Amino acid sequence: MSLAHPNFAAPGWGWLKARLWGLEHAFERARAAGKAEDDTRIRIFFVAAMFAASFVTLGVGATRMALFSSAGQGNGMTAPVGAARADLTDRNGAMLAADLLHYGLYVDPREIWDADEIRAALRLAMPGLSPARLERALRGERRSFLMGGLTPEVRNRIHQLGLPGVTFEPEQRRVYPLGSTAAHLIGFADTGGEGLSGAELALNDEIRRGAAQRGATALSIDLRVQAALEDELYKTAVAHQAKDAVGIITNVHTGEILGIASYPTFDPNAAGKATPEQLINHAAASVYEMGSTFKVFTVAMGLDSGTATLASTFDARQPVKIGGQTIHDYHPENKIMSVADIFVHSSNIGTTKLALQAGAPTVQKYFKAFGLTRATPVELSESARPIVPRRWNENDVASTSFGHAISVSPLAVAAGMGAILNGGTYVPLTIKPMKPGARPEGTRAVSEETSRALLDLMRVNVVRGTGGKANAPGLRVGGKTGSANKIIGGRYSNNILVSSFAAVFPADGPLEADRYFVLILMDEPKGTAETYGFATGGWTAAPPAGRVIDRVAPFLGVARRPDLVAATPADAVVPIESEH
Repeated sequence: MSLAHPNFAAPGWGWLKARLWGLEHAFERARAAGKAEDDTRIRIFFVAAMFAASFVTLGVGATRMALFSSAGQGNGMTAPVGAARADLTDRNGAMLAADLLHYGLYVDPREIWDADEIRAALRLAMPGLSPARLERALRGERRSFLMGGLTPEVRNRIHQLGLPGVTFEPEQRRVYPLGSTAAHLIGFADTGGEGLSGAELALNDEIRRGAAQRGATALSIDLRVQAALEDELYKTAVAHQAKDAVGIITNVHTGEILGIASYPTFDPNAAGKATPEQLINHAAASVYEMGSTFKVFTVAMGLDSGTATLASTFDARQPVKIGGQTIHDYHPENKIMSVADIFVHSSNIGTTKLALQAGAPTVQKYFKAFGLTRATPVELSESARPIVPRRWNENDVASTSFGHAISVSPLAVAAGMGAILNGGTYVPLTIKPMKPGARPEGTRAVSEETSRALLDLMRVNVVRGTGGKANAPGLRVGGKTGSANKIIGGRYSNNILVSSFAAVFPADGPLEADRYFVLILMDEPKGTAETYGFATGGWTAAPPAGRVIDRVAPFLGVARRPDLVAATPADAVVPIESEH
């Protein structure tokens, strides 16, 4: 027996070398003494000891892995490897999306001796299984994939049948436990673990890194706010048979999107079954001519540029003719009007004259400052570019002043309104939560004085103007209605509208106080008996805005207090609104 292997000369092996030599000398002494049975017993003992040491080593290793390894932990979640994605939650930690352990079903016809039994058993256990795919698998010559996405419960139920040739493999699957709730904001991911839309795409790298760190990625929305917004928006869209609809709630100081909804919606768990229209995030990816909600921007421009003051007057007794178009008021006051009157009575004539007096360069400058001439800066890749005038001639200046000849996304409206309502600073929107009390730096759009003036005007418009149906008792709501005639066949239609309401609450208090913006938009709504056949913003968009504000105020910490000025009763609002 030779021990001349060079490895035993290495440092650290000396003790083993000495003991093996000792055993070898024991064998030699046994042979020399003529005791062959002792020699055999020593060798058997040596081999048994070596086997025992090996089993002890394996046992210790297995015990250590079982007790101290993190494998298998996670309450059914898949391990963060490969295509794994971190959980998505709302700002309060409520679950929005997660990777859960599922199974793929495979069939190997080479191990099946009774195909009829397998066929009958699988059809009974899995009613949704494609008969054609099952037949191809049973008639094939090799193991093939049959169906994926099986929950552990379904997998166990099939496994207990003991079907030969039927096996399973674990797989990761992205699950959205709330179904269609916040679907367009959350988006969805493919089976390879790559985000395809919404936050899943926008924050793809962060979500993938979060899986490796076993963390979660939080979004800015508050699920309670989101649920109230969706409920009111969808009910209103159905009642008015709208083509599509949008709802947005933001914090005007931080730009955080607290709720965002697009109608029609879809279930991201079955995104492949959704129609193209359902998959569109109309809040971000669609652009609209907004109508008179744009008068907030025009009046802010006029006041901030020094073109006019609230007391400045403009003659609104006659329509304005520019080129080939005639601009008139749909509910004319037929009088000389102050800027405040122009806003509250939503005069197209007065707004046009204010914009023309300011001039095209000034209008362009302020619309750019409000973020209306570019895609809204937000994490969502769906953010659409606006359609803006090419020349900005007098026709363009006049039309854009009351929300025609310029098409923007609802997100652009929310960001631009925030710049006017938060003290005058443009702050980009975000789908990521910020720390309490955060005030991100932005770019100056208008002065604090202009911001205060518009807050007051919007409040007056709800108290005494066309926004009365949005009033929520004790919450000091301000707002502006909008009803834009849609272009159908190259011409503006007289009865097909985009109706909207832009709201702020509370409209009073210090400029630095917490404040929130709400936008409700209805695309091609139909009038109902309750609205006397009218489909304008004051009748279709203002009421759900008021109900949303009434429901979400407690979640946002906005306390009710008695109104200092009584609002016009909702049923007393003039039906024919001058909000075009």
